[in-house]
Amino acid sequence: MTKNIEVFTQNSIRIQDGDRTIYIDPFAMKMEPHDADVILITHDHYDHFSPEDIQKVANAATMVVMPEKMSGKAREELASTQLANVEEQVVTMKPGAFLEVRKWELETVPAYNERKSFHPKSTGWVGYILRSNGKRIYIAGDTDATKEAKSVQCDIALIPIGGTYTMDAKEAAGLINAIQPEVAIPTHYGSIVGKPSDGEVFAGLVHAPVRVELKIAF
Repeated sequence: MTKNIEVFTQNSIRIQDGDRTIYIDPFAMKMEPHDADVILITHDHYDHFSPEDIQKVANAATMVVMPEKMSGKAREELASTQLANVEEQVVTMKPGAFLEVRKWELETVPAYNERKSFHPKSTGWVGYILRSNGKRIYIAGDTDATKEAKSVQCDIALIPIGGTYTMDAKEAAGLINAIQPEVAIPTHYGSIVGKPSDGEVFAGLVHAPVRVELKIAF
């Protein structure tokens, strides 16, 4: 079910659906495949919005989706990338919205901290739910276990567990036990924040029948 999902560093993810390829928050990419049909950006922190890494995965026809409030700065920074027409190829979404782009069905979920100042709700930053291969895949972005996150219905959930800026392993496991996807994949740990061992801690706290898959390679 998840062979088509790769997790690189932080929240950098590639999902393939047949001959279509979508990236989320490409960062610290070691290759330059230029194979992205669509790139999703969750927010404007450097490890999530990296024009250098967008350049590595984008091609002239790539569409880029991002939160509405970061579009001005982002369009300016993307002007020197592979995109042929930034104004047409960058589209924005508010939290709680729906969009179809290149036949990908996307929904946005607010992504924010409840008791920390790193990701205020007022910024309008997002996680995404996308439909791929008949499954609803939730990519949470940098968030706590908010009421919106606890309301998500999905088959596969990719959620941050590194702590400091997001949920830690225990909090993330609590969210997964609440929403009960078929598969949970931890992200955002083992490099800038969190330890590589956090994945095992998270897996040990998630209740059956949810299956945990550790995708990040250290």
